[in-house]
Amino acid sequence: MKKVTFPNTNGLDISLAGVINFPADFNESTTYPAVVVSHPGGGVKEQTSGTYAKRLAEHGFIAIAFDASYQGESTGMPRQTENPHVRTEDVSAVIDYLTTLSYVDNNRIGAMGICAGGGYTANAAINDRRIKAVATVSMVNIGQMFRNGWENNVKDSDAIPYIQAGSDARTSDASGAEIATIPMAPLKEEDAPNEELRQAWEYYHTERAACPTAPGFATARSLNQIITYDAFFKAEAFLTQPLLLVVGSDAGSKWMSDDLMQRAASEDKHMHIVDGANHMHLYDGEQEITSAISAIAPFFQRTI
Repeated sequence: MKKVTFPNTNGLDISLAGVINFPADFNESTTYPAVVVSHPGGGVKEQTSGTYAKRLAEHGFIAIAFDASYQGESTGMPRQTENPHVRTEDVSAVIDYLTTLSYVDNNRIGAMGICAGGGYTANAAINDRRIKAVATVSMVNIGQMFRNGWENNVKDSDAIPYIQAGSDARTSDASGAEIATIPMAPLKEEDAPNEELRQAWEYYHTERAACPTAPGFATARSLNQIITYDAFFKAEAFLTQPLLLVVGSDAGSKWMSDDLMQRAASEDKHMHIVDGANHMHLYDGEQEITSAISAIAPFFQRTI
């Protein structure tokens, strides 16, 4: 395992921070397939994305978990910006870095992500043909979630006030006031509307997985980009790479994986359902992650 920093090549004057995980038999004089692992909205590489990267390295992959621009140990201002377009481009920026490493086979690069990181990964694959295969875990299309609610029961048009709130936050930020923020998951246990999201609070704000570089909020100005973003835009035409969607049978977010399964142009596409698991169980549940890896590792071994 090696901590690295490298420039984000998207012209943002940002340095990305990551952790590379190596196979047990790593030999720098040979080449390996590589997988980029993207963290959830509000997360960092030390949490679930790092867990999956470590497990993939055990199966022979170079696996890199990284902090998004503006977040974690990566640089960029304002801090905690959650701009979906930048986060999508971050995936390609990590691939740019991987292609400079002599031990990475540039023709065998895959990408996966958890929660919003899964949606960003799918969008990156639509835009970047260097991604040869895509896997997602508890995938969320962050635009859909913010527009339509956790259980897809809100109309698009009802999200207009959130666009207004993002616009107002930008005006406030420009005035020099303290940067306005929004929660990425419940900041207090009593704010959680259901057990699944109570577990999201628990994951990010208790000893279960709390990390000092993951405060659990985003800039309110991010709403302008989030609400109108569709991680699956043109997936029916351009998402042709092999696709694996891992989702819990009891996940309130499952409808977004179902949507991508239907929309993706991929002929090689599959869904691995973890029975009895909800959205959060796949972040750190030992049995649930083992089930997920039992599908993801062979998928990447076959496709990259």
